[in-house]
Amino acid sequence: MTTDTAGGATAGGEPGGGQGPVRVMVVDDHPMWRDAVARDLSESGFEVVATAGDGDQAVRRARAAAPDVLVLDLNLPGKPGVQVCKEVVADNPALRVLVLSASGEHADVLEAVKSGATGYLLKSASTEDLQDAVRRTAVGDPVFTPGLAGLVLGEYRRLASDPAPAPESGASGAPRLTDRETEVLRLVAKGLSYKQIAERLVISHRTVQNHVQNTLGKLQLHNRVELVRYAIERGLDDA
Repeated sequence: MTTDTAGGATAGGEPGGGQGPVRVMVVDDHPMWRDAVARDLSESGFEVVATAGDGDQAVRRARAAAPDVLVLDLNLPGKPGVQVCKEVVADNPALRVLVLSASGEHADVLEAVKSGATGYLLKSASTEDLQDAVRRTAVGDPVFTPGLAGLVLGEYRRLASDPAPAPESGASGAPRLTDRETEVLRLVAKGLSYKQIAERLVISHRTVQNHVQNTLGKLQLHNRVELVRYAIERGLDDA
């Protein structure tokens, strides 16, 4: 199987333009599976900085190890994976979370994304798919098992149809985005990956990331889920 999004990282485990290998932590309550995933990632050039077998341990070790990407199972003893995701992302907003789960239930996928996960991959994925997904997750691309990306985008649209807090009043209350930031935001709302946006606008993957981060800061939003909701609420996905 393959993932829905295109890549933006080198084959040796380094994010595009990054410094050194991607630092990864693997969380799963099955020791043999956890060790196998950690070994495969390590052998393919990633730096596995920690592993954990339960939710509480995962939160503690993620804080200590500061990985770039957390490969996370949802079904954990002590503290569920979605709660782990919420806590580690709250501690470190730069941390990317890739859920690796046996469950393809839509409710599990949506709950994981709302908790801050960047991507969602089923355990039926091949080793190559997982390696590719970790690389892409490290550079900020949303990576989903085929079919799930459309589900998540549909949920963004549903959320956008719900009442949302009104923006601050006054001419100076609304954040001012540059034309390029607005253009990038419009493409994010349409569901394009960062690599696809870079190709469409003929700019680098890193530049797209910078525009997204600047936009998040200006709008005081925390993740891509909130960003897409903001864009859809303003009709940018139809522009």
